[in-house]
Amino acid sequence: MTLIQWFIFFLIIQVIHFAGTWRLYVRAGRKAWEAAVPVYNAVVLMGIINRPKWWTILLFIPIVNLIMIPVIWVETARSFGFTSYKDTALTILTLGLYLFYINYATTAPYRADRDINPKSSSGEWTSSLLFAIVAATIVHTYFMQPFVIPTSSLEKTLLVGDWLFVSKFHYGARTPITTVATPMLHDTIYGTKTKSYLSKPQLPYFRLPGFQKIKRNDIVVFSWPVDTLVDITPGSMRGSVRKPIDKKSNYVKRAVGIPGDSLEVRNGYVYINGKENDLPDRARIQFSYEITSNELLVKRATDATGNYSFPTDLVNERYEISDIILADVKGENGPYVHIAHASEAAIAKLKNNSNIVNIERRTFQPIDNNNTIFGHQPGRSSSVDTFGPIYIPEEGKTVAITQESLPYYKRIIEVYEGYEMGEERKITVNGNQILLNGEELTEYTFKQDYYWLMGDNRHNSQDARSWGYVPFNHVVGKPVFVWLSLDANKKGFFNSIRWDRVFTTVGGNGPLVSYKYWFLGALLLYFGWSFFRKKKDSKTKK
Repeated sequence: MTLIQWFIFFLIIQVIHFAGTWRLYVRAGRKAWEAAVPVYNAVVLMGIINRPKWWTILLFIPIVNLIMIPVIWVETARSFGFTSYKDTALTILTLGLYLFYINYATTAPYRADRDINPKSSSGEWTSSLLFAIVAATIVHTYFMQPFVIPTSSLEKTLLVGDWLFVSKFHYGARTPITTVATPMLHDTIYGTKTKSYLSKPQLPYFRLPGFQKIKRNDIVVFSWPVDTLVDITPGSMRGSVRKPIDKKSNYVKRAVGIPGDSLEVRNGYVYINGKENDLPDRARIQFSYEITSNELLVKRATDATGNYSFPTDLVNERYEISDIILADVKGENGPYVHIAHASEAAIAKLKNNSNIVNIERRTFQPIDNNNTIFGHQPGRSSSVDTFGPIYIPEEGKTVAITQESLPYYKRIIEVYEGYEMGEERKITVNGNQILLNGEELTEYTFKQDYYWLMGDNRHNSQDARSWGYVPFNHVVGKPVFVWLSLDANKKGFFNSIRWDRVFTTVGGNGPLVSYKYWFLGALLLYFGWSFFRKKKDSKTKK
């Protein structure tokens, strides 16, 4: 829906509200016209139902208002004596239209002295639960969201099984686009294949102001921009679906290229404006290697996962092996070839092992018109190790649209700044002429910033090299710290916890520092303070 359509919808709601409640306003000692003034009528209504005026704000927060509006309906009915379970059910089931009956078919007086406290433990529990959900939804949507690392694309900077808190306010919180959705659920209801939202109606994209811009090499959580073919219903892969931006799958990568950069990948390394990208010291770039040894350096898989594992003792030599991810082992009686993803630091240490015959980094040679690489076309060779140079689009900047540049910018024009912004666009090529909706297209000015996001595991990451630019409106937030880290290869919850990673920061330089003891200390102080405060209050009441 466009802004004009939403404005018309809002006015219709105001008319319905006035028609169904103006007599109730009068019975409560207010003026009839007060029920007709948008926003002000909600503030007045909060006074009528004896609820705080700041509740009005909750009525205009998407998703939260789905909880609050039925609560206001019920509270309004109860303020005029309709307090039975039947009245509550009718109010909710009729979507508030039961108020029309109270307004026109009854003369029920206003109860100004109504007791708003729950009459039973179940009522108190329900009230507490509703507002816990409201508070959690606000925090989840606008401030901080939990997120788990599902893949190894950032190994070993972030580990599979790291549970992060992602800040929404650093880059500015993106307000919900889907207006009807289950609070705090992403795209499915847990344990089912049922969508947790309705695709329509949708609000236009809007982002609250942030206090920080995305800097080069920041780790960013974002909505996967090409998540348009995966639906959650059976058989969905047979057709294309267009997910709302805020319901696309969430990914986490490193922003190696920011708006205005010229980016190139040479031999697996990123170059920005002709210079090799200077990564922070916590970044652990990984490549795939063939490690040949006389003796087997790994334990064979013994479970259904089919995984191999490095022992902590490599032929009587202690070695930190967590930086190596094994993909395969070839050979039965030696020499053995281990196919592994590893950091350069880990490989440097492994070279000292006496059993090592050879270590060779695998390279991927450029292929003409490589359809696995973004921007491919005949006459252009590329691979995961060799790519570009390309320009990272910046808001307000204009580029020439040619046969050579079109593969890089077509999706931006048609989808990110077309369909997803409410405008249907179609680019066609007629000989040497490029047409946008039938009109010649020779240049284009970008409407938003774009980023180039890649994983640190350069040979095992589905990233921008596959699907291209990430628009700023797809940015979710900034990971700020790891609050829990679980190793799926270990049995038992407490045994699987990587204690050295609990409550560590995501950004910064230097070795990881865990703040878990500070957190536990603060938690103990809080509970101690709460205990003594309650004890003091109980003595005061006596």
